[in-house]
Amino acid sequence: MKRMIVTALALGILFSGCKGALGEDSSSRGKIPEIKIGVAVYREDDTFIETIVDNIEKLAKETETKDKVKITVNVVDGKGTQATQNDQVDKFLAQGYDVICVNMVDRTASATIIDKAKNAGIPVIFFNREPVEEDMQRWDKLYYVGSIPAESGTMQGNIVVDAYNADPEKADKNGDGKLQYVMLEGEPGHQDALIRTEYAVKTVTRKGIKLEKLASDTANWQRAQGATRMTQWLEQEFGDKIEVVFSNNDDMALGAIDALEAAGTQQLPIIVGVDGTPPALRAIQDGTLTGTVVNDSKKQAENIFKLAYALANGTPLEDVPELSQGKYIRTPHRQVTIGNVAEELEIE
Repeated sequence: MKRMIVTALALGILFSGCKGALGEDSSSRGKIPEIKIGVAVYREDDTFIETIVDNIEKLAKETETKDKVKITVNVVDGKGTQATQNDQVDKFLAQGYDVICVNMVDRTASATIIDKAKNAGIPVIFFNREPVEEDMQRWDKLYYVGSIPAESGTMQGNIVVDAYNADPEKADKNGDGKLQYVMLEGEPGHQDALIRTEYAVKTVTRKGIKLEKLASDTANWQRAQGATRMTQWLEQEFGDKIEVVFSNNDDMALGAIDALEAAGTQQLPIIVGVDGTPPALRAIQDGTLTGTVVNDSKKQAENIFKLAYALANGTPLEDVPELSQGKYIRTPHRQVTIGNVAEELEIE
């Protein structure tokens, strides 16, 4: 009798082992793995940021189908307020997201987010707005995806130089041997804005072209504010004296064009932007925008998603060849003018 009980127990253990080997029970056998990615942006109505987010969401859907995995991408809008963004990131952390991607409202305020993410053990990918170097060294699971702002400023300067050399008399409307310019800046203290501004001007003067600054002001990356600033300059101070408009991004450059056209300006000045947004490319094609510098939103989105997916899956980061110094991915820029805008529109 004792032998039969032992045999029955052995058979029970055997069958329970087989059940595990065959892949748990029916309730867990068909379960699809899920990855949760939180994306916190400084403003969702920023045209360039919007294109990055759209491309991240597109890549997530494509990867779901390809890898048979559920990917949740939750995008939240900080509406230009750091306190709001901090609260949004807190919710991602509390809900156990696998990775958080942050486009900071204030790049100097990243330490709070970093320390909370470190305590929760959730990696953070910053993008487009680079935290200060000291903050990036606070933890080994912090990453940044963006571009090189000095490069974009240099390319803006090159576009102005090329436009001047192509027709000096048209560029220098008053014939005084100098180009009078205004500068539309992104926002006070923003690293990319400061560097783009510096290198755009420096590049032109280094090529032997004299510049005279008429005015500069911030327009917070927004088209409407760019139009307002330009209208003020046209009506109150400079009229048709402006020969070059440098803009830290395309939206503000398009705002400047709006103001110039509303004022009935017959011959537009040289106008240059940064980002390569579809509306800016169309403006180049129409002949109103002289040129832009493509800040490749598709490539940046691809790098953000590739890195986020690898981190969420625990994949070795050696599989992300674009990563340098274990933390940074920087995408190169491209100059676009009337000569190559058609091929750029094909890429879009």
